[in-house]
Amino acid sequence: MTQEKEAKKEAFRKYLESSGVLDSLTKVLVALYEQNDKPSSALEFIQQKLGGPSVSDYEKLQAEKSDLQIKYNELFAKHQETLRELEGVKSLHSRNSSKDDDEREVIEDEHTALVAPPHH
Repeated sequence: MTQEKEAKKEAFRKYLESSGVLDSLTKVLVALYEQNDKPSSALEFIQQKLGGPSVSDYEKLQAEKSDLQIKYNELFAKHQETLRELEGVKSLHSRNSSKDDDEREVIEDEHTALVAPPHH
């Protein structure tokens, strides 16, 4: 059983080494070690060195995302309202158009009846 555990550990170590994780972590830890003034947050230092945002950057991004989500929701609601208005205009236009067509047919029929010579 311990041999199996050891084999798993060794496989994992090789995986970390071949993927560059060990090298990256070693470089970051050496950089932290070499800091004369140790940062107040070692974890934040490591995150930044590995390419992550700082806590303040993260908080700014979260606030910006929240603001953008609010603006998106407002614009989407306005878009939906505009679509409803457009549908109302189309519906009104369609009803008026068909009413105009009906009136035009009645007028044309009356005109034809007045102009056409009577049939004997």
